[in-house]
Amino acid sequence: MSTHERRRHAKQPDDPATRKHEPAVVEAPVVLPLLVVTVTETGALDVTLDGTDFPAPEDADAWTRRSFGRLLDAATREREVSLRVEVRETDGTSFTDLIPARPRRTPLPAPEPAPETKPAGRGLVEVTAGGFVAGEDVDACLVIAHTDATHAGTARVVIDPATVPEQGGMVLLVGRVSGHVHAEGLS
Repeated sequence: MSTHERRRHAKQPDDPATRKHEPAVVEAPVVLPLLVVTVTETGALDVTLDGTDFPAPEDADAWTRRSFGRLLDAATREREVSLRVEVRETDGTSFTDLIPARPRRTPLPAPEPAPETKPAGRGLVEVTAGGFVAGEDVDACLVIAHTDATHAGTARVVIDPATVPEQGGMVLLVGRVSGHVHAEGLS
């Protein structure tokens, strides 16, 4: 049988014998809140959330480029809600981004025993603290060193005592993602 004959003898799609009773697939659209940020000539930001004005908090006169992070935190309710952001610049350019909500975290475990500062060998000092997001960059400030958090959210930095002033000092471990800060005095 030739290809032409096979096509001619094939059942037509309109043939009731070939119709399948498949349920209609109904897809709900994904709807994210829309934050529109329009930069004004003065540098202030005009902001709407889903078409409604989104004013700056009472302790600020207006949203500005400097307060953009605070604006995102407010609009996402501290990153509990995903958000679509559209920024319109004064030169007519614009960009759109999606700000995902943070994954829900399980309750924090019981507090760990107080972190310890101890000699780390060869005259170095070690500072270890928990509470960081797994894998995040953690700064050690005076900024004398930099480290990363482990998969368990613990950061460790080894400090040469020669970098610490004789009267002691303060070491801050600052998580760049979590914002977690651990402060510890050195003597």
